[in-house]
Amino acid sequence: MNFISIRWPGDGFFFALALIPIQIKITAPYGRHTRSNWGLMISNRLGWTLMEVVSLIVFAFFFLRGDAEKTTGSWILFALWVAHYIHRSLIFPLRTHTRGKKIPLFIVFSAVFFNTINGFMNGFYLGELQPPTLFADHPRFIVGLVLFLLGAALNLYSDTLLLRLRKPGETGYKIPRNHVFRWVSCPNHLGEIIEWTGFALMAWNLAALSFAVWTAANLIPRALSHHRWYKAQFPDYPKERKAVIPFVL
Repeated sequence: MNFISIRWPGDGFFFALALIPIQIKITAPYGRHTRSNWGLMISNRLGWTLMEVVSLIVFAFFFLRGDAEKTTGSWILFALWVAHYIHRSLIFPLRTHTRGKKIPLFIVFSAVFFNTINGFMNGFYLGELQPPTLFADHPRFIVGLVLFLLGAALNLYSDTLLLRLRKPGETGYKIPRNHVFRWVSCPNHLGEIIEWTGFALMAWNLAALSFAVWTAANLIPRALSHHRWYKAQFPDYPKERKAVIPFVL
């Protein structure tokens, strides 16, 4: 149990950092970057649901079966995780205009593998190992909760703006120009990074920290790839706009 609770999240932390140069150089082939030379392809909606719902199921299973005392703080963390992944796995895929689009099965399997490990680590920590000192009224918990809610709102709002760019039946890409997109190409990614940083502050354990680092290590290179793609596809793309962090990156 000691190996599981301490070693794995720490390894995940350093593994995420080590993968940053690779992810900057090699863009994962899904979404606008989809390529058919990555093997068998399946429906984008089905693939997205399969790889995201794993986080919901595995996390809930290990949290609920754990023997640690369930405090108000741990139940709030449980509710936030479940709400996020119900949206990501069941609601978001139905909102997207991806009819006919495909995703490589390799990407789906890779995401399922990561989400299984991540859901286990975070569910196990909170359900089995979290001490009863996880107070919901602690200043750190409150700051983390505010960050999580702000990040979730930014993520949802940005996704909604992107979806509204397409009329019914359209599948192409357009330049998002208003609101938060005035400053960055991928405010939805920024929102998710803020979201899980807040979660890590609330949970205050290695598993949550590892996930926050992994999220940033995955989404920042992804946002840089999107930013380069926009500039390559649209000659009139705003030159002052950054990729993911306003005025910085």
